[in-house]
Amino acid sequence: MKLYYEPIVFNQTLDGVDLKRHIIGTYYLEDPVPGEDPIDHFSLVQSMSFEGSTGSWEETAEHTEEVKKRLSTKVVGYYQIPSPDNVKRAVVQLAFPIDAWGPNVPMILLAIAGNCFAYSSKLRFLDVHFPEDILKEFQGPKFGVSGIREKLGVYDRPLSLHIIKPCIGMTPKETAEQVYATALGGVDMTKDDEMISDVYNCKMEDRLSAVMEALDKAKSKTGKEVIYFVNITDEADKIVDKARRAVKLGANGLLIAYSAGPSFLRVLAEDPEINVPIMLHPSHMLALIASISYPAMAKICRICGADLMHTPTYWSTIPMVSHEEGIRTAQVKLAPLRHIRQTWPMPAAGMYPGLTPLIDREFGKDIVLLAGGGMLGHPLGYTAGARAWQQAIEATMQDVPLEEAAKDKKELRAALEKWGTFKRPEVRWFRASPKYYPIRDVHP
Repeated sequence: MKLYYEPIVFNQTLDGVDLKRHIIGTYYLEDPVPGEDPIDHFSLVQSMSFEGSTGSWEETAEHTEEVKKRLSTKVVGYYQIPSPDNVKRAVVQLAFPIDAWGPNVPMILLAIAGNCFAYSSKLRFLDVHFPEDILKEFQGPKFGVSGIREKLGVYDRPLSLHIIKPCIGMTPKETAEQVYATALGGVDMTKDDEMISDVYNCKMEDRLSAVMEALDKAKSKTGKEVIYFVNITDEADKIVDKARRAVKLGANGLLIAYSAGPSFLRVLAEDPEINVPIMLHPSHMLALIASISYPAMAKICRICGADLMHTPTYWSTIPMVSHEEGIRTAQVKLAPLRHIRQTWPMPAAGMYPGLTPLIDREFGKDIVLLAGGGMLGHPLGYTAGARAWQQAIEATMQDVPLEEAAKDKKELRAALEKWGTFKRPEVRWFRASPKYYPIRDVHP
């Protein structure tokens, strides 16, 4: 007798599978069946499980009990969510045996976030747990939070970063002049825009040489080290060589876009010749947000070696995800993960100095505050724009309101006059009425 639900797949729990040998994927699954009464969600989940591992829509003789036991995906959690008629909603947890592919990043992604999306138009990959036996095969970030702090000699505050703008079009000389101006203003780091590549008037080697020379010149005046993340995103057969050439030419940071793939990120991060921090730019991820959560993507990029990675924030010009998902993304980058170093969160898009207290209180001090227009658009110029950010960070770390700090700091004052500040809305939870709240900050 053939059972409707394969016991090897379904008679499983998180407590029973070997958590050292399985990757656990967590999914939201919603399936409307208009005009039908869908009584059997498990048949869909079973098909989805086999599709991510050993099975097909038709049985074959070689799909044996031993193959299923060793290599098939197991359903270890099914949590139904109340839903209207003709709809099934659930959070589903699947256990993927690592014997199927080992520490092979493209194959891992194919299993946990590949064909499964054919089974529901409203499937979302929420989270992933990597087992000990997989994590030990990954090095993670070479530097991470602690390594970059040591490299810069800055230990007790958020870092600032200048995004070179416009994205494309400047010559190496123009790029270097802009970087020099912000370096004089005190930025900790600067980076290419992710859109810049080897364009007709600005080759990577020429841009890198010009910028590093400008940073050396600025350091002679400020005494401050600045990291420049030069974009080396390229084709598969060029990217490693390009990264190595950049390092030999004096690069002290590299930028790679997610469109090159997490596997290439890992290759670069684990290359002993590429001993500089790597920033991951996630713009290509934006197309995936409806299907894959940002925290899940962040965790994958962290174990693959991202020292820094852009992070969504609700207060940006491109919020992208919910308030909670943005904050959770940063928390996942900083959370303990065995030997894997922390990845710097980078709240991004439309940032300006007046947001500093809000962002710092939400994310903590281990963040990078980056700005393009919100630094370069300063009415007193590029150097003043960079200095305004440093002043905002300093005031925030000392719990001094920005308006108060700006009284004797013309750069910060000009920034606040142009862009303002932003007060975080307060949401009242767990109370019947604000009148029952305890009185706080009462002064005699």
